[in-house]
Amino acid sequence: MIFTHSFYVRLIQLGISLVVVLCGLGLRGQEVLNTAQSLDSEELLDKARAIRFKNSDQATILFEKAYRGFLAKGDTLQAITSLLEMPYHHGQKVDYAKTYDALWLALFLADDLQGEAPKALIYNKLGRLYSFYKKEDKAFEYLNTSLNINKDLVAKGELDRSHLAQNYYFYCATYRELGQPEIGKIYLDSCNQYYDASKNELSKTYLKFERAFILTREFEHEKAINLFKEIEPWFLKNRPSYLVLVYTYWGDVYQQLDNLLESETYYKKALAIADKYKSHLDFSVLIHERLVNQYIEEGAFNKAFNSQKLARELDAQFFDSRSPVNKPLLEIKDEFRLEKERQERLIQKQRLARLEQEDEISLLQRIILLGALVFTLIIAAVYVMQIRAKHKIEKELIRRNKELEIQKARELLELKNKELATSALQLVEKDEFLKDIKSKLKGDNGNIKTTEIHKVLKSISTSNQSNWEEFKLRFTAVNEDFYKKVTTKYPNLSQSDQKICALIKLNFSSKEMARLLGISVESVHTTRYRLRKKMKLDRSVNLEDFIASL
Repeated sequence: MIFTHSFYVRLIQLGISLVVVLCGLGLRGQEVLNTAQSLDSEELLDKARAIRFKNSDQATILFEKAYRGFLAKGDTLQAITSLLEMPYHHGQKVDYAKTYDALWLALFLADDLQGEAPKALIYNKLGRLYSFYKKEDKAFEYLNTSLNINKDLVAKGELDRSHLAQNYYFYCATYRELGQPEIGKIYLDSCNQYYDASKNELSKTYLKFERAFILTREFEHEKAINLFKEIEPWFLKNRPSYLVLVYTYWGDVYQQLDNLLESETYYKKALAIADKYKSHLDFSVLIHERLVNQYIEEGAFNKAFNSQKLARELDAQFFDSRSPVNKPLLEIKDEFRLEKERQERLIQKQRLARLEQEDEISLLQRIILLGALVFTLIIAAVYVMQIRAKHKIEKELIRRNKELEIQKARELLELKNKELATSALQLVEKDEFLKDIKSKLKGDNGNIKTTEIHKVLKSISTSNQSNWEEFKLRFTAVNEDFYKKVTTKYPNLSQSDQKICALIKLNFSSKEMARLLGISVESVHTTRYRLRKKMKLDRSVNLEDFIASL
C-alpha cells in the first residue's frame, strides 16, 4: 500500500507534538507555549532564533509551533526553514534519531518545491549527521550531492558563488571529526576563497576555529592558543555552547605542551559548558578519554578510573547501537525515508509506463509517417509517369507533325516540279512550234519582205532565251537547296551542264532534253558524259540517282 504525502505530513506533525509532550518540558515550557499562542509564525521563528543558544528547550518548542503554523498556511519553504532549526537542538542532546527524522521530513517537503537550494542545505546536514557515526561513504555522498546542487545553481546564476563557502566548511568540519586535518585544511582554503562576509550567514569565527584546530595538529602551539584567545569572546557572546569544542581543543594544546594543569582546567571548562547548556554531550566522551590519559600520567588512578567509567557510560548511551536513542537511527527504519523510496519506485514505474506509452505512440507515428511517405512516393511516381507519358505523347505528336510537314513539303515540291516539268514541256512544244514557223518562213518564196523575216526570226530567238531564263528562275525558287549544292560543290559546271542537271532532277528523258534544248540526242548524251566526268563519278554510279540525292 502506498501512503499519500499528506498522510505522512500529518503523521509527522502528530509525532513531533507527542515528542514535545512526552519530553516533560515542565511548567516553564508550558508558559512558553501559552505565550506563543498570541504570535504568528514569523514572530515565533524570530523569537526561537533569538533564544536558541541560551535556552534550547524553549527554542525547540517555538520552532515546532512555527513549523506547524507555516505548514497550515501552505508556506512550505518557511516550514522547511523552521524544521531545519530543530535537528541542531536535537543533535546538541545527542538525540540523533529525532534529528534524522526531522531532516528526512524536510527533504520530503522539499520535493514539492521547484527550487533546489533547500535540498542542498538538507543534504549538508544529513552528511554531517552520518559523519558523527563514522559512516564516511554515506556522509560524503550527501555532502557531494549538496555541493553539486549548489554548483549547478551558481552556474545557472540562481545562487551567488559565496554560498559554496558553507559547503566547503562542512567538508572541513567533517574531516576534523574524522581525524584527517590535512584534508580539512584543503577544504578550509577553498572555504576562505569563496567566503564573503556580506553575503554569508556563516561567521568568520567558525573558520578561525577550524584554523586553530589544524594548528594544534601541526604543533603550532603558540599560534593555536592566540587564535583560541581571539575567538573566545565571540563565542561567549553569540554561541557559548560551542565553547565545548573550543575548550576541548584548547586543552589539547596544553596537553601537548605537558602543561597538564592548564589542560585539565580547559577540559573541565568544556564539561561544564556541555552540562550547563545540555549541548555537545557526545563530546563529553572524548573529553573524559583525554582526562583518563592525563590522570594516568599524573598517577591519579582514582580520577582516571572515574573518568573511564563516565566515558564508557556516555559512549554506550550515545553511540551504542543498543541505546534506545540511537537504535532507530542505526537500524534506519524511519518511515519518511521508506515512504520517499516507495514514492521514487512508484514514480519510476509511472515513468517507465509513460516511456513505454511514448514508445508506442512514437512507433505509431513512425508507421503513419512511413505510410504517408510511401503514399506520397506512389502519388509522385504516378504523377511523374503521367508527366513522362504526356511528354512522350507530345514528342510523338511533334514528330508526326514534323513528318507531316516534311511530307507536305515533299508533296508541294513534287507538285511544283510537275508544274515546272509541264511548263518546260510547254516550252518545248512552243519552241517546236516556233521552229516550225521558222522553217516555213525560211522556205517560203512569197511576197514577205526579207527584213520582216529577219525580225521574226530574231524575235523568236530572243523569246527562246527568255523562256529558258524564266524556267531557270522558277526551278531555282522551287529547288533552292539543290541549286546551291550543285553550284557550291561543282563550281566548274557550265550553263549547259546546269541545265542538264536541272532537267535530270525533273526526270526528263534524253529525248525530251534534246527537244527542250534544241540539240540532238547524241549531244545530250555527250553533255551527260562530260557532266559525269566533271563530277568525277564512277561508272557504277547512276547519274539520275546521284543528282536526285543532292
